[in-house]
Amino acid sequence: MKGTKGFSHIAKKRFELFLDTHDYRKTPERFAVMDELFAHEGHIDADGLFLIMRNKNYSISRATIYNTLDLLEECGLAVKHHFKNKNALYEQSLIYQQHNHLVCNDCNKIKEFSDPRLENIKESVSKELGSKIILHSLVFYGDCTIVDCENKRNEN
Repeated sequence: MKGTKGFSHIAKKRFELFLDTHDYRKTPERFAVMDELFAHEGHIDADGLFLIMRNKNYSISRATIYNTLDLLEECGLAVKHHFKNKNALYEQSLIYQQHNHLVCNDCNKIKEFSDPRLENIKESVSKELGSKIILHSLVFYGDCTIVDCENKRNEN
């Protein structure tokens, strides 16, 4: 999701409150991980975040990144996705808008989409099952139709 840099002060306040409430330490490394996640557009895995931070000369361990991403997810500032054949991917969720994903089987690109009809289905299921659905996850997997895709499988 784009445009999250302006919300970093809100995210920082929410993260500080969460850490205080749960008696976790407020370390510069944790806030640096949060800042880098919010600076990144789209989805990223912990190792990708680690490489970005190392390239920016942060002195940080992979364990700190994994642990901080878990904390960010727990406090509602990150969403964790598990797509087929991929490590867990994260995206910021401060200004998260419900969306779904299409993952290409050939080039592994992830495309986000929204469809108001899915909201209608969610409301219908919620009513039928007597449950208030707050969040859902829908992932489609498809084959690449991009003619010159560099990652497309060769079809002989």
